[in-house]
Order: sequence, then C-alpha cells, then structure tokens
Amino acid sequence: MTADRIPQPGPNRLMGTIDVKRAADRASTRIGWLDSWHSFNFGSHFDPTNQPHGLLIVSNDDRVAPGAGFGTHGHRDMEIVTWVLDGALEHRDSAGNHGVLRPGLAQRMSAGRGIQHSEMNASADEPVHFVQMWVVPDRAGIEPAYGQRDKSHELDAGGLVAIVSGKGHEGAISIHQADAAMWVARMQPGDEVTLPDAPFVHVFVARGAVRLPDRQLDEGDAARLFEAGPIWVAADRESEIIVWESDSEVK
Repeated sequence: MTADRIPQPGPNRLMGTIDVKRAADRASTRIGWLDSWHSFNFGSHFDPTNQPHGLLIVSNDDRVAPGAGFGTHGHRDMEIVTWVLDGALEHRDSAGNHGVLRPGLAQRMSAGRGIQHSEMNASADEPVHFVQMWVVPDRAGIEPAYGQRDKSHELDAGGLVAIVSGKGHEGAISIHQADAAMWVARMQPGDEVTLPDAPFVHVFVARGAVRLPDRQLDEGDAARLFEAGPIWVAADRESEIIVWESDSEVK
C-alpha cells in the first residue's frame, strides 16, 4: 500500500481573491455505474492550474448506481470525509468498522498508517449521491480511526453547522488536522450565513443556488476564497452548501 498522492500547492494568490469554479468545467469519471465530478485533480485527471485549496486536496461529487460501488481498496495518511446527499452508502473497513450513511449522517475515516475499505450503494433500487473529500493530516502514521455522527437536528435549525474539525468546534467529529474544519448549511430561500474568516475557504454548492457578493453559484459550482474575510452567502432557493476552512495549505 502506498500513501495517497498529495498534489503540490498552486501559484501565489492575491489576498481577497474569490475564484469561482463552474460545475461544467470539472473533470469527470463516467464508467457506467459511476458518475463522478472532480473539483480538484484526481486519478488520471491533472491540470497544473487546478491545485489544492488550503488543506483540501480532493472533493468528488459522486453518483453510484444501485448495488454498485467502490470495492475494497487502500488509503494511507489521509483524513477522508464522506457526506451523503441522497440515498444510502455502506462502509466497511479492515479495522472492523461498518456503517450505512444517509443524509445528515457524517463520516470521517482517518487512514493513518494504512486501512482497506469499501463503499457500496446500500440500495438495490436507488442511486446514491455523495461528496467525498480528502484533507491532508497534520501527522503521519497514526492508528487508523473511524467516526460518524448524525447532524440532522442541528442542520434543520439553520445556519452553518460544524461537521468535522481539528480546531475543537463543539459537536464536530474530530479530524487529525488542527488547521481545518468542515461546515454544512441547509438553506431556505432568503437565508444568509457568514463564511468563516480563514486564510483559505472552499464553498461547494451541493444543491440549489446561492450568492456571494458579486458572485452567483449554481449547483455543482465552487468558490475558492483566499484571505477574503467573513463574507456572506445568501440562498436563492432551497440549497445545501459544504464549506471547508483551512488556516494553512499543503506544503
């Protein structure tokens, strides 16, 4: 087993930058049972201008056909977060962990010194739609670990909800990266949330449509913010956004 490849950081950016990446411009992997859209370089897809943002190196928007999925495969030294939007995803790993993820139930797998796992659509009839994200850990060779937590009630209350964090946010699943945290907001038309004031912020529109100052983001679009400050996001219709904040970047 080899460590997951960590891309190199991108070119210098101007402070206050908001870089919008449109859904249609993402690379994709489409192989019958899988329809996957990559916000960053992944697998054989490589664009030297599309490098990690902060500590987030992978954000894959995946749809998997009924009864299909990713068979057993390995990872090492990576924090892997899975967020289901529709359907059910079944996880099994070599450490004996097993869970079925549904919308609102967050999962974090710390690959550490090495783990094997599978991710299969738990339904024989309905597709599953999920976003899987990888963050570089702040130390290598840890004991592999798994965690999941239902955040549905908090999300229904509105606002940004801390889902996973290495920064000590109350109620979040812990990750082994002290400079990163992930938030989700389920927004109704007219709702506004304020983004974290962090050096690197990544906003992905998982469903719906939202506005940043002078920017319109539709489903599948993303915005990469660099030292942009605590700016607002407003929903034009029922929407769900996934937000990563990073205090440092991949070295």
